Amino acid sequence: QVQLVESGGASVQSGGSLRLTCEASGGTVSIDSMAWFRQAPGKEREGVAGLFRASNFNYASSVKGRFSISKDNTGHTLYLQMNDLTPEDTAVYYCAADPRYLWPTLLDAHRYMYWGQGTQVTVSS
Repeated sequence: QVQLVESGGASVQSGGSLRLTCEASGGTVSIDSMAWFRQAPGKEREGVAGLFRASNFNYASSVKGRFSISKDNTGHTLYLQMNDLTPEDTAVYYCAADPRYLWPTLLDAHRYMYWGQGTQVTVSS
């Protein structure tokens, strides 16, 4: 069983930056597909950014050019660098992982097997 733990959420002002981290542990399967999702109050969970290994990426149009997803060399730590934040980015951010090849549907939440508990990001104007 894979456990995912997110960190790095905080309250920032509009235009600021944050870096979210997701640490994966447990299990023996390789985690090839990983992604960040977010859910704002009263809204559905939406995909933000996803990657398969280090070669295939998907970004939501709303974050393209501002957010960047990456992994460390072990493949078990996922990052989300978020720049030029706006109040519309306010949400709980979740890390998701799956051992299968999910590209190009990396931003489809229904396809992921493992989920973290989320970390709150609040952007004030």
